[in-house]
Amino acid sequence: MSRPVRVRFAPSPTGPLHIGGVRTALYNFLFARKHSGTMILRIEDTDQNRFVPGAEAYIIEALKWVGIEIEEGPENGGPHAPYRQSERKGMYAQYAYDLVERGFAYYAFDTEEDLEQMRKRLEASQMQPAYDSISRMSMKNSLTLPADDVKARIDSGAPYVIRIKLPRKEEVRFHDSIRGWVTVNSAQLDDKVLLKSDGMPTYHLANVVDDYLMGISHVIRGEEWLPSAPLHVMLYRYLGWEEVMPVFAHLPLLLKPEGNGKLSKRDGDRLGFPVFPLQWTDSKTGEVSSGYRESGYFPDAVANMLALLGWHPSDNRELFSMDELIEAFSLEKVSKSGAKFDVQKAYWFNQQYLQQESTAEVAAMIKPQMMATGYNASDAYLEQVVVLMREKVQFAKDIITEGTYFFEEPENYDADVVAKKWKPETGEHINGIRLQFAELSETASAAEYENSFKTYCEEKGVKTGELLQPLRLAVSGKGAGAPIWETIALIGKQNILQRLENAVGKISFSKP
Repeated sequence: MSRPVRVRFAPSPTGPLHIGGVRTALYNFLFARKHSGTMILRIEDTDQNRFVPGAEAYIIEALKWVGIEIEEGPENGGPHAPYRQSERKGMYAQYAYDLVERGFAYYAFDTEEDLEQMRKRLEASQMQPAYDSISRMSMKNSLTLPADDVKARIDSGAPYVIRIKLPRKEEVRFHDSIRGWVTVNSAQLDDKVLLKSDGMPTYHLANVVDDYLMGISHVIRGEEWLPSAPLHVMLYRYLGWEEVMPVFAHLPLLLKPEGNGKLSKRDGDRLGFPVFPLQWTDSKTGEVSSGYRESGYFPDAVANMLALLGWHPSDNRELFSMDELIEAFSLEKVSKSGAKFDVQKAYWFNQQYLQQESTAEVAAMIKPQMMATGYNASDAYLEQVVVLMREKVQFAKDIITEGTYFFEEPENYDADVVAKKWKPETGEHINGIRLQFAELSETASAAEYENSFKTYCEEKGVKTGELLQPLRLAVSGKGAGAPIWETIALIGKQNILQRLENAVGKISFSKP
């Protein structure tokens, strides 16, 4: 590439960062790293009415958690500081006034009442209610008012905004790295406000000015900004920066699992999965929204999952480390169409990363949970539980919640298994197996327990399949779980003998 790669993720601090925003940041990060470029975080907080305290810190923490490293931003500074648009307020107005001087923008003095009347007038004529190249000529602005009137209004402190002056009919054409050539007629655009009456720039002006001043080479952002791209192209042209205009790439939407519309918090609430990277508490309502981190996802699993929601590697590979994602990523492999969120696939990714973690790391991860539950076990014992349970669960925390039988005798027994498998003679057989196990040593292995069980079944002429699930039920209270013989060996002889005796009494008594 002819110029240094510099990309930016530019969220607004209006609430928690949506997981789709995390994907946008991730794609920027992967692209920057792939091309030895720079990743910038810029906080676009020009709309102070929508500012939410804590949102900026949340964004920074979320990006760190997923593994997205920022070279320049509010936290670590950089050569183009400050990186909050509210702190750059003084530098935007000059560009808006320059556009007015050169005939590419104009002052507009219209009140809210004037704008409402304009909208009603156009709607009554079955026209699109827009402040554009046609309607502007009937409004109160520096294009329709005498120059001395305009000056008098400004000198008296009358409120005004500055609007871009777009041509009536002109093809605006630009190339998108994902979508190819995009062409829009300026007749479809309206004269957007560039500078508000309070002196703050709108998103459009601040965005373009900052991208220029920060040397942004590629603007990689969500599809929702595609309609704004022609306006931004015109701003680059009018400001004389067209030669250094960044390359655009508009990412596909993250869709609901059903595929019909953008993924929303409501979808997560409805289907029981997070749409935010970290847990978020609404300061006004107190409502708590779940996060991937608090739900037990590995950050690498989330990054891997997000990367494949819209980007397709050259082969059918699915599991990547961050370094491998950087090596393989390209904008040309990003799809134009939206990517459906698949919660089952998210579970699968987390399970794969759980398998990759060392036994000791997973044990250390869940030890506080074990202790908070009131269980007490050695590190060596807990590590053995991890070995037996990790392939049965999708989250590390489920090792404790679904493997309670490793720490305590079951109080209840799966009613469905009892109804289907516990026959009138089953209790007698479980007692027989208990006596068979009693002959083993205190340190009997899984294989010794299995052989003892098979010996009993052979002697009694019973198929092992008839007693295996009742045995599991007596040991764990469940019809399925970790490998049964390894489980029995780990729990230990005396505990197992007691469980079998208690189960026979409880189940036989309760079963009609």
